[in-house]
Amino acid sequence: MKETRAVPASPLLTVVVPAYNAEDCLGRCLSSLVAADDGGGALEIIVVDDGATDGTGPLADAYAQAHTAIEVIHQANKGHGGAINTGVAAAHGTWLKVCDADDAIDPGALRALLAALRSWRQEGTEPDLVVTNFVYVREGTPSWYRLSHGPARRGPRGIRPGRHVVRFRGLLPVGRIGNWNDVGRFRPDQYLMMHSLAYRREVLEHSGLRLPEHCFYVDNLFAFEPLRQVRTLIYLDLDLYYYTVGRAGQSVADDVIVARLDQHDRVNALMLEAMPRAGEVPEALLRYLVHIYTMSAVVITTMALRSRTPRNLAIKQQLWERLDTTRPDIARRVRASAMGRLMTLPGRPGNWVPVAGYQVARRVLALN
Repeated sequence: MKETRAVPASPLLTVVVPAYNAEDCLGRCLSSLVAADDGGGALEIIVVDDGATDGTGPLADAYAQAHTAIEVIHQANKGHGGAINTGVAAAHGTWLKVCDADDAIDPGALRALLAALRSWRQEGTEPDLVVTNFVYVREGTPSWYRLSHGPARRGPRGIRPGRHVVRFRGLLPVGRIGNWNDVGRFRPDQYLMMHSLAYRREVLEHSGLRLPEHCFYVDNLFAFEPLRQVRTLIYLDLDLYYYTVGRAGQSVADDVIVARLDQHDRVNALMLEAMPRAGEVPEALLRYLVHIYTMSAVVITTMALRSRTPRNLAIKQQLWERLDTTRPDIARRVRASAMGRLMTLPGRPGNWVPVAGYQVARRVLALN
């Protein structure tokens, strides 16, 4: 039987693992996490079994029996956002990161991150946000982790780099704690995804983040709303997160995005609702938030034009009307950007240029 012990008052890092029908990949994810755990209470892993109907729950329980760092919460299905909400509410760590059940963490990079978190806590210089790299890895390729799927085996084997690593060199303060004035300008294809972020938990609490339930693409909100509270940040050039692409029915697949464009638009509307006004946050932060919002509008506009269905074209029209009506100040910024101008070209160029540009970006990111 698993030995019970008191949960430390404040682990360094809580990793929330939302899991729904993830029996085939959850073992790989949890094995990668516990491989970095030294048993000293620095790492807390909260698996949220979101009403799975396969063996996800029993597998998570088996890992929890073998590893004291793991806690499992079983709940009725609430969707990805609802599972993250539950994990965040239960977390004790000073910092918090989300790792989806079909992804994994590099144990060596995680140990390096924990060492940095420990140093900042001891020095009393805890940054609001820690940014690390993430690696796109196609499911089933030799570059993926070969991990045990059982709780008795602890470590990864044969870790090799994925096809595409997203880094932030030259954009963020590297290895030193800075602020938004130290952040460079992001290219259209550059932005901070959930996979690259570890927030100080107090920042999440103060942001009031509550992700919508039963909605896809809430990752965009997780990488948007809490940033309003971030004042200090640091970039560690660690290839920490292994992000799986190529799984059947994955939400980032083009056909799935087209089918769920209304949910993308729901997230876009919530992003606009959370958008601060000039003077409420540092100008560099507002500029970046507008950049993220613009990328959301780009995806919706492109997919609507690509599908050409009346439903999706109406969603596109609704997005731009909502932007112009509710936040004309942000609309001016979006339309003045390079991507905003491309998205709103008149006539036939406005129908094919956005689609062509999107396809190039997808190839660059090795997502096709």
